[in-house]
Amino acid sequence: MAGGVVGVDIGSTMLRAVEIDDASKARPTIVRAHEVALPDGSVKRGEVLEVHTVASAFKRLWAAGGFKSKDIALGIGGQSVIVRDLAVPRMPLAQIKESLPFQVQDLLPVPVNDAVLDYYPIAEGQGESGPVVNGLLIAAFKQAVTTNVTAATLAGLNPVSMDLLPFAMTRVHTLSSPTSGYAVHMNIGANATSIVIVQAGVPLFVRIVPAGGDDATRALMTRLSLPRERAEAIKRELGLTSVGSTEEERIAAEVIHEATSELLTAVRNTLAYFAGVRAGVAFDHLSVAGGATRMRGFASALAESTRISVVPVNPLAGATAARTLRSKTSDEEMQTWITAIGLAVGSAA
Repeated sequence: MAGGVVGVDIGSTMLRAVEIDDASKARPTIVRAHEVALPDGSVKRGEVLEVHTVASAFKRLWAAGGFKSKDIALGIGGQSVIVRDLAVPRMPLAQIKESLPFQVQDLLPVPVNDAVLDYYPIAEGQGESGPVVNGLLIAAFKQAVTTNVTAATLAGLNPVSMDLLPFAMTRVHTLSSPTSGYAVHMNIGANATSIVIVQAGVPLFVRIVPAGGDDATRALMTRLSLPRERAEAIKRELGLTSVGSTEEERIAAEVIHEATSELLTAVRNTLAYFAGVRAGVAFDHLSVAGGATRMRGFASALAESTRISVVPVNPLAGATAARTLRSKTSDEEMQTWITAIGLAVGSAA
């Protein structure tokens, strides 16, 4: 897509946007980026619950961020999306997509008419009845797609594309740490974690785990009766490397370890499942991004739990930040833009 486009990441607690000057360039330039907080409960696990509240947040974001384009690339993820392995008879991709409603009802927890279906082909093979295409079925709940789009249009914006959030983030991960082998791409949001397993950059498996960086924060708020800001600060300061020196810190450290261990276990089980159904899987590395990566000791704990080398993600692996933007933005802030960058870049596809 020529011209400017803004990738918008609608999270559970934050609305983030990144504007690039031309998504069709091999290396587009990020010219603007900004974020605004979302009121509690307005978005939950990737689904907009309060359309007018989020529309107001869009307006605040555009006013504060100075975005010039009103063309936006949106994403869908969280518990509003189902991704499944699916082999279908070999035929042109357009025909595969047309045939999906007649093939997938048994795979969905909702009627086909209540879902938006897509198909991502991976490889061709031979089935019992002839040639097949192996790929991923992507089913998004229609209501979740509609509410996301409605919130944007109420703010006067023009959605030009809708993408799967895990695919958006993995575009950046792949450019940041390319490999010809298997790799794991993780993005940890507030309430959900996307895990994508790729081979030579091609997504083979997607799982969205209903656990995220906000779990420890909320546990601290409840257990120690703390305001959110204080709980978030303690989580980052103590992380997984301290047992605390005061009674409050000792309790906090215990809470952080308990909450984080659930996420680590979910990741480990996901990778074990994939390795169990495919022969000869050896992961080259695990790249991880998201707010939880700012917690002390998290990357080390993830590496120890999965026994895979953990590497950070370079948000600018496939894009360039304008000088004015780079001068006032920290590397930590850049990390939070990864999904929005992937959405903007993907709008050219």
